Amino acid sequence: MRITELLTRDTIAMDVEATTKEGVIDTLVAQLDHAGILSDVDAFKDAIMAREGQSTTGIGEGIAIPHAKVDAVKQPAIAFGKSKAGVDYQSLDGQPAHLFFMIAAPEGGAQTHLDALAKLSGVLMDDKVREALLHASTPDEVLAIIDRADDEAPDEEEEAAAVETKDDTASDEPYVIGVTACPTGIAHTYMAKDALLKQAKKMGVKMKVETNGSSGIKNRLTSEDIEKAQGVIVAADVHVETDRFDGKNVVEVPVADGIKRPEALIDLALATDRTPLKARGGQGKGQAGGKQEKQSVGKTIYKHLMNGVSNMLPLVIAGGILMAIVFLFGANSFDPKSSEYNAFAEQLWNIGKNSAFYLIIPILSAFIARSIAEKPGMAAGLVGGMLAMSGDSGFIGGILAGFLAGYLTEGIKLATRRMPQSLEGLKPTLIYPIFSVTITGLLMIYVLNPPAAWVNHLLLNGLNSLSGTNIMLLGLVIGAMMAIDMGGPFNKAAYVFATAALTEGNAAPITAAMVGGMVPPIALALAMLIFKRKFTKTQRGSIVPNFVMGASFITEGAIPFAAADPLRVIPSMMIGSGIGGAIALGLGSSIQAPHGGIFVIFGTDFSHSLQTILAIIIGALVSACIYGFLKRKPTADEIAASEAMDE
Repeated sequence: MRITELLTRDTIAMDVEATTKEGVIDTLVAQLDHAGILSDVDAFKDAIMAREGQSTTGIGEGIAIPHAKVDAVKQPAIAFGKSKAGVDYQSLDGQPAHLFFMIAAPEGGAQTHLDALAKLSGVLMDDKVREALLHASTPDEVLAIIDRADDEAPDEEEEAAAVETKDDTASDEPYVIGVTACPTGIAHTYMAKDALLKQAKKMGVKMKVETNGSSGIKNRLTSEDIEKAQGVIVAADVHVETDRFDGKNVVEVPVADGIKRPEALIDLALATDRTPLKARGGQGKGQAGGKQEKQSVGKTIYKHLMNGVSNMLPLVIAGGILMAIVFLFGANSFDPKSSEYNAFAEQLWNIGKNSAFYLIIPILSAFIARSIAEKPGMAAGLVGGMLAMSGDSGFIGGILAGFLAGYLTEGIKLATRRMPQSLEGLKPTLIYPIFSVTITGLLMIYVLNPPAAWVNHLLLNGLNSLSGTNIMLLGLVIGAMMAIDMGGPFNKAAYVFATAALTEGNAAPITAAMVGGMVPPIALALAMLIFKRKFTKTQRGSIVPNFVMGASFITEGAIPFAAADPLRVIPSMMIGSGIGGAIALGLGSSIQAPHGGIFVIFGTDFSHSLQTILAIIIGALVSACIYGFLKRKPTADEIAASEAMDE
């Protein structure tokens, strides 16, 4: 089937006026609906957006290929749109997209239709085709360009035959094999294949690529292919069986890397200094998200860290919002001893603060450890996180506990690898958990937590000596301390000192603490609004929750960002929080309550409420701007890590 049987005049929108990603999607969905392709517009758009939620379909080079395979499609079709100005599509290369192809495939699409869709993905990898489409002015020109490209494009059977023929005539050429796969198996699968084959031809490397697409496995690798191959590239975002590549140099990356950097991947596949893959009986590393390419230390740490952060985020948001709701009943409505006490508010507080929030750090640690050591590392990570909580080492202690548990478990795996086969079944149920949990727990208790406690007492003594000397300096120090570890020993030391001072009639410390604690979540929300392109879609989804948590004096809303990027986030937040605390005290603010944020600012210090809010805004803007300028744009690896981390 030809591509132009699916792409017709009725499905072409030459001049897309939309200026946003969703606007482009709406335009192309409407074009398909107008052509009678869709039976349920909303269901199809939902499927398109769900695919975008997995990873962007803006593949770079000015192209975006949103696609979905769903029952809402009556018959397979392709919609085309073009924007001269370009649209920010969160593309892999960070550049605007100009050419848009929306692929609509029915759930039970015919084989010939799927082959045509796959061919389109390959056609678009040709620079000349993209350039011609960019300058086309009529639907007929678009169709003519696609037709010419279709004539020149080989099908997969022809490619496979070409490889076999070449094999006979040029046996001295390096030989690399590959596998590509994406969640829907329509676009990225075939674009990665074509990018790899194109680059291999340039480099004089013989290559065969197996595609795991929606129409099944094509160009399947044989045992002979695997035997002869010098290296293997697995570019996949779904599970691919890798045990068959036992003993080979295997490069595992997200499918987007197959499109973006084929030359680097082929070089890695041909490298002779990489550790060969060791099959593990179906438990090899070919898991969803394929990121087992040997990475730098920094990228490896980031990947493990993001696994923890992404899994703790729902607890942060849920717990923070519930606590914010409690304050609507009254600043102390959760306290049975208060005149504002409300039984329902107390239960919400128990769910949000005492349950969800208490699990934040243990979950962070557990999933960091799981990312490193897979399932066996999770128990030790969870225990390490709990001990970080009880030992007042905060989220920094939780991060350390996660890495400790993960690598310790890996060491235990290595140490027990030569145990008798009869004891193999005891490893995951007895040996791994006993040793990893015990050793992690002891190290947390005797090595990591004591320094945190010592620092805590040191800070309390320092704050006591500072009190009453210079009011703005006091505000600066307490405000900055609230943002160092957001619930850890520094934060707690400042807050304990502030609440103790409040009981003695001195409201200055708690004022600085509350302002300093409100700044980080608000600052991060502002940063995501001001520097939109530097944050992933997943991160931007927390803008509103962070505003709510910041206004409610729930500093923990910033923890996921601080955990993921501590060297940029923490200093940025400390500066803004310190400035906010200093300004608030300098302007005479005097909050008379230990918690509640915006709700108690107006309730206990109404005469200075505008000054306090001004201090918060200034501090948040300072932090947002500093972090926004320091933060780099997310890489493709980081985007994949943040959006597809729940294994």
